[in-house]
Amino acid sequence: MKWKFSNKLKGTKRKSLFEWMKALLVAISLLIILNILVFETYSIPGTSMEKTLIAGDYIYVNKLSIGARIPISPLAVPYTNIYSDAVLLPYMRIPGYCSIKNNDVIVFNYPLEDEKPIDRRTPFIKRCVAIPGDTFNIIDGSVFINNKELNANENIEFNYFLKTNGQMFDEDFFEKYDISEGGPVMDLNSYNITLTKKNAELISKLPNVTKCEKMIEDSGLYSDYLFPSSFYYPWNMDNYGPLVVPKKNESVILNKTSLPLYYRIIKIYEKNNLTVKNDSCFIDGLYAKSYTFKMNYYFMLGDNRHNSSDSRMWGFVPEDHIIGKAVFIIASVDKGKKMLNRFRWNRFLKGVK
Repeated sequence: MKWKFSNKLKGTKRKSLFEWMKALLVAISLLIILNILVFETYSIPGTSMEKTLIAGDYIYVNKLSIGARIPISPLAVPYTNIYSDAVLLPYMRIPGYCSIKNNDVIVFNYPLEDEKPIDRRTPFIKRCVAIPGDTFNIIDGSVFINNKELNANENIEFNYFLKTNGQMFDEDFFEKYDISEGGPVMDLNSYNITLTKKNAELISKLPNVTKCEKMIEDSGLYSDYLFPSSFYYPWNMDNYGPLVVPKKNESVILNKTSLPLYYRIIKIYEKNNLTVKNDSCFIDGLYAKSYTFKMNYYFMLGDNRHNSSDSRMWGFVPEDHIIGKAVFIIASVDKGKKMLNRFRWNRFLKGVK
């Protein structure tokens, strides 16, 4: 016996398939819209934000709170790095319900990738220590905002020099104190390791530890790899500033000492034709004694203060590079372990502070 399907049944199947595909398309479109305007997820690849965020954390980033940025390069394949820069839109942002505050953990596009559209640059995550208009300063590793010390998060880490009485540290020691960076230096009794303040205090009390000292660079020592890479600013990682963070509609005097701080802002971020002749500045062909900023800017630091590429190295983050605020850790995976041991269950749905 041969079974025959009626045209009506075939039509019903085609209709069901069409309805299913339409529902899938609507769901994908809705997810893309939410991804653009409301939230996005990111994975943490490195150690610059330890112990706040560690490699393998997957974080939820709220775009809505500080205002979602409209895509600048809209011709792109969602959830891929495939895009076209044939059409680039001007920077626009939907108004949010709050602003960025000191100590917020922020995701943004890396400012120095000039060859890419802004929204296609590598996403970075750091702690925003200074907001527009702040006077920012680091003194012996401590951050000061407008001459007042900024409350340090308990997860902030520094490199410490440890000396023992001859008894070496074993793997259990590093695991117990959750030490992920550092090791022996010079001899087997000396260590350079990265610690939080709490761990440093605990370790300094161990009977075999004779010295536990934070490694701070002295004031006045000049690190030429730091922003703005000018001998007018003899700063280092631990003694940096004072520095005023640019604020929209505020002005600065332009001269040979201020220009290293603001050259990239004027020429690259705010797209002016800037030239310098005989210590005089010309913007769009006109002599300029001062400059008024068109955007707000921010200063970012990693919580792993001695092992972070941040604003101390590449300067201010423009507001058009801001993606959103990190809110909580969705999940955390240790790729060095197997099966269920890979999952750091205690970090699941943990808030980012």
